[in-house]
Amino acid sequence: MSESKSMILGCAGKSLTPEEIRFYGGERPWGFILFARNIGEPGQIRDLVASMRDSVDRPDAPVFIDQEGGRVQRLRPPLAPNYPAGGALGALWREDREAGRRAAWLMARLHAFDLLRYGITADCLPVLDVPVQGASDVIGARAYGAEPDAVIELGRASAEGLVAGGVLPVMKHIPGHGRASADTHFALPTVDTPLAELRRHDFAPFKALNHLPMAMTAHVVYSAVDPDHPATTSARVVNEVIRGEIGFDGLLMSDDTSMKALSGDFPTKAAAILAAGCDLVLHCNGVFEEMSGIASRTTALEGKSLARAERALSYIKGRDVAEEAAIRAEFATYFKAVA
Repeated sequence: MSESKSMILGCAGKSLTPEEIRFYGGERPWGFILFARNIGEPGQIRDLVASMRDSVDRPDAPVFIDQEGGRVQRLRPPLAPNYPAGGALGALWREDREAGRRAAWLMARLHAFDLLRYGITADCLPVLDVPVQGASDVIGARAYGAEPDAVIELGRASAEGLVAGGVLPVMKHIPGHGRASADTHFALPTVDTPLAELRRHDFAPFKALNHLPMAMTAHVVYSAVDPDHPATTSARVVNEVIRGEIGFDGLLMSDDTSMKALSGDFPTKAAAILAAGCDLVLHCNGVFEEMSGIASRTTALEGKSLARAERALSYIKGRDVAEEAAIRAEFATYFKAVA
């Protein structure tokens, strides 16, 4: 662990190139992330994940994926069923809270079955953003609901389901992406909402679940806190809001640095993210030149960041003894279409 650098990287294709293997071996990212372009047959996925870990000589190197359900789901049939979006869980919760909580736990527990069979050990879930009317639909149905209570209850159940299955949860997008008026893949949104309302509505789910081991930042400007920088590169947001008001002392990773919301070249982005107080820089698209730029300004994982990384990896104590067939059958009583 002490030899790792403060970054999580993707790769270009379905297997590592010799250039990527040399690069990862030299630069030693702490973890890796998979996207749809990396997903093929079951054996290929397992081989890719194993080769990532081999490249850094760390059998415990975490491998992440976005497996939410709905439109954000990297493993698709026949590798994993199509699952409903978070909004469908929220609709069930509004009809029957206990049923909604149970369905959220079951779905996350099924994600854990799906991911671990390929060696994937971390899921960028739960989504704790609370959308408001008129915001960009980049979150939309990915959210559990438009009220903090629903997001807290279903986010907690989802995180607990992942942990029960031995998969590390990553809550996103701290301190809240629900008001963003633009898709951060393409533009930088500014939220002008007063701080008191942000505390009540946007920050609340993250504060309620501040014990979780990892969180991903939002590429969003909150003018009430820092009008000049998005949360990802704002020392004020990281220190005063995320670490302070929200009380999150887990491992903090940036959202993807290849998104257009962040300005500057890749070395500049990486340096700004770490200077703001994030523990890890995330780069997803696998473009080699961009990864090289990130690595050029990324430092060794040490001090508090190293301690948080070690705590995150030790957060998973083991797996429960749930039977996959039974979990799938129970989940099908709530959402039959994906059984």
